[in-house]
Amino acid sequence: MPTRILPAVGEADAVRSITTLLSQLPDAEPVAPVADSTQLIDTLARLAAESVDELPEVVVVHERIGPVPALELIREVALRFPAVGVILVTSDASPGLFQAAMDYGARGLVALPLSYEELASRVQAVAQWSVGVRRHLGAGGDVFTGVGGTVVTVSGAKGGAGATLTAIQLALAAQASGRSTALVDMDLQTGDIASYLDVQFRRSVVDLAAITDISPRVLADAVFRHDTGLALLLAPAEGERGEDVTDRAARQIVSALRSRYEVVVIDCGAQIGGAGAAAVEMADRALLITTPDVVAVRGAKRAVRMWDRLQIRKAEETTVVVNRHSRGTEIQPPLIQKITGTAVAATVVPANFKELQSVVDAGRIHELENKSSVKQALWGLAGELGLVKVPDGGQKGGRGAVGFRRRREGG
Repeated sequence: MPTRILPAVGEADAVRSITTLLSQLPDAEPVAPVADSTQLIDTLARLAAESVDELPEVVVVHERIGPVPALELIREVALRFPAVGVILVTSDASPGLFQAAMDYGARGLVALPLSYEELASRVQAVAQWSVGVRRHLGAGGDVFTGVGGTVVTVSGAKGGAGATLTAIQLALAAQASGRSTALVDMDLQTGDIASYLDVQFRRSVVDLAAITDISPRVLADAVFRHDTGLALLLAPAEGERGEDVTDRAARQIVSALRSRYEVVVIDCGAQIGGAGAAAVEMADRALLITTPDVVAVRGAKRAVRMWDRLQIRKAEETTVVVNRHSRGTEIQPPLIQKITGTAVAATVVPANFKELQSVVDAGRIHELENKSSVKQALWGLAGELGLVKVPDGGQKGGRGAVGFRRRREGG
């Protein structure tokens, strides 16, 4: 049986040398190389969605892959696709880097310049390991082999645009439909999820920042289980401690959550630092909440352009959600789509703060009435995004999700 090898290499010269050498290995079947970390994860996710058997046995990661650093990328692959063996190709073959690569989940390390004998030996050993793991996975039904849960980030075009409210209601909708859901407050300095849900907490996302190996038990200790069933990972009470959550820590935390929950909703707030940027980059869906006014729409456009410049996310991969919408507003969703260059959610959230005021003031936003037009819109948005579990025979999309919610409430 041939060994499928997927090279993840960004530099053109390195691509040629690595693919040429891989093609010479016995029983090797190199597949088309990927140029960056995003393309690698997307490719593996697509293959894993079909079957674990469709995944390559070996992934070869070049040290200069980007935009996610090579070691961080190896960790994410190891967490999300445990049946894939990763080999790091690097010019630094020191014992320190070797140990670090192993700690991050690599199964082997090959030094540059490449040697045929060394590469062949490593690929053979890693391929045998991968085959053994798949044999084990085939025998056990409870071993995690999929692409992980769906991660959705919610960011505000400006402060007060409604990112936190949106994140909470999306998470509540997913949880109510029967999906295990985590809600994360990555607005590290000014996060308000705890206030909105009337939660007194001791641990926060900061408690995971310094941990290099986030086990399920460690994660469970940091998570607060809310009465609604949501798993909450909250921002620190002392905002200055948010600086402890680096982009590297954020990637580890998001990967750990993705491997344990079906849906992970992350409130990134309106000011995105390194941790929030890492979350947006890793997300399956990135939402940007705006209100239909000039200042907010300009803020949305500015955020989209910044994400693109920093290679966090392309405009066409971002979805703008229009909050506080009314038919009489001069700025309508088609104009916002044209200005920002993003997709715009079909579901708009109406301007009706009177429905929200009492539950917001009481810190009980989860008790918002089912007849609320704002709640109906946000739960419909959850359906549009595919976050809710649709009953057999149910429709996908916003309308189907709202109908499902109403059946649950009526029945």
